[in-house]
Amino acid sequence: MTVKKAVIPAAGLGTRMLPISRAVPKEMLPIVDRPAISYLVDEAVASGITDILIITNRDKDIMEDYFDISPEYEQKLRASGRVAEIDAMYECAQKANIYFLRQKVTKGLGHAVGCAKAFVGNEPFAVLYGDDIIFSETPVCRQLMDAYDRYGRAACGVKAVPEELVTKYCSLKTAPIDGSDNCFFVDDMIEKPKKEQIWSNYSILGRVLLTPDIFDIIDNLEPGAGGEIQLTDAMKKLSQTAGMTAVDFEGTRFDMGSKMGFLTANVIQGAKNPELGEEFRAFLREFVKTL
Repeated sequence: MTVKKAVIPAAGLGTRMLPISRAVPKEMLPIVDRPAISYLVDEAVASGITDILIITNRDKDIMEDYFDISPEYEQKLRASGRVAEIDAMYECAQKANIYFLRQKVTKGLGHAVGCAKAFVGNEPFAVLYGDDIIFSETPVCRQLMDAYDRYGRAACGVKAVPEELVTKYCSLKTAPIDGSDNCFFVDDMIEKPKKEQIWSNYSILGRVLLTPDIFDIIDNLEPGAGGEIQLTDAMKKLSQTAGMTAVDFEGTRFDMGSKMGFLTANVIQGAKNPELGEEFRAFLREFVKTL
């Protein structure tokens, strides 16, 4: 079945980005001149997704405003002859069917995904974690969709991480798949493992493709780490019954829920920016001489 739907959980408080996250949702913090969440939407659209549900909570209406059309800006831009910028605004608003739903009580990532049950229906769907921006040649969602087409199982995007970070994320029990150098069969996983519980140093980082049977699992799930409904716990049960495919994806991931991830993403994208890149690179060359 072709994957046409995606869910972006964006209801977290962003406490690692305090104090700014008290006033501006971390998903709306800019990478150069665009909010982080726009990169997630672009990745989904570039992968062939047509319908996107963004899970929010209170005080995040600004995200809806960004994916809307502003008559005031259009009038001002048209009066200045800046038609290309008007076209860009309309493209942002019309690139996909974008819907919003509030997670009224923040009970964890698994609960947030569970809120998408009516939207998803009986279809496979992608989940793009709101904190994770990944720059890649082929969109990571597309890489997972290709793995789903090839193996017929739910898939998760993974990278090998240092052991001290595995204990902060999750660990997967993996086995090689014949004929593939970046895909692995998964039949178990654990959220925030102790060192003696680590199966591998592959951790899920920001992207999964799930089948609709995940919702029955979430509905019957007990709270896990942090007293929250953990999506990893739901995927653990899914992997134990149906198996999953881990895809060691091509791309570089940035944790936009952390200040270092935010700064690094801005420097890299600033250096590549077609409008500012040359000037910014010249600034960086001079600046590093002072360090």
